Amino acid sequence: MVPFHVDLNGKTAVITGGGGVLCSAFAKALTECGASVAVLDLNPNAAKKVADEITAQGGTAIGIAANVLNKQSLEEAKIQVEQKFGACDILLNGAGGNNPKGTTSHEYYEPSDLMDPEVISFFDLDPAGIEFVFNLNFIGTLLPTQVFAKDMKKGSVILNVSSMNAFTPLTKIPAYSGAKAAVSNFTQWLAVHFSKAGIRVNAIAPGFFATAQNHALLFDSEGGYTDRSRKIISQTPMGRFGTPDELIGGLLYLVDNNASSFVNGIILPIDGGFAAYSGV
Repeated sequence: MVPFHVDLNGKTAVITGGGGVLCSAFAKALTECGASVAVLDLNPNAAKKVADEITAQGGTAIGIAANVLNKQSLEEAKIQVEQKFGACDILLNGAGGNNPKGTTSHEYYEPSDLMDPEVISFFDLDPAGIEFVFNLNFIGTLLPTQVFAKDMKKGSVILNVSSMNAFTPLTKIPAYSGAKAAVSNFTQWLAVHFSKAGIRVNAIAPGFFATAQNHALLFDSEGGYTDRSRKIISQTPMGRFGTPDELIGGLLYLVDNNASSFVNGIILPIDGGFAAYSGV
């Protein structure tokens, strides 16, 4: 019997970072499968826009302003979710990102970097910037889980968003790479911790997808590839960036108890082969 017909009717899904390119696609896919979705985002307009797009297509969604680094904000969002849809069955921790203050100017350190005031070397990284990036990705996964998992019943699912950076760190972005490695480790810890309660915890690890957040890094002013993009593509066996819809299959597989009821504590790469390629 084929187990993969995704029916999420009667399920309540909460998505943090739901106003972004990737997580808005997740929200739309879950509603297409019948779930009622709460789109949480720091930007209330972004959350409402996604929710309005879903309802215009016949789905069920609400947009809620929420700060994943503020537990009180999340508690207030939880009240709204429960009043509208009931307790959370699927928590998708999608909020995250990088910050220039956690990024070096060059891929490789040269002693001459210390003499150039325009260059941000490893030694110039701002501790506050590192902390912000780590908190956004790791604490921004921990706090929503503390808030929403408390009332989760047996058969509920938590899905975190890690990154292929968690397997092998990229140059220039040590804060983001380290934070996503923490998310992967935390996913495994949670999977064990919640196993007796019947709550599964897994993560997807996207490779390179063009989003609003990384557009300037990947494309020049004329829309062509930057040098870093060309390097990425050369190291991606499938020879291109991913598109948001290519994450949906992995997402639905991991949230569907019929398809993945014995899958717990995995980090699923969806990266066009990037993590598998040695470069030779």
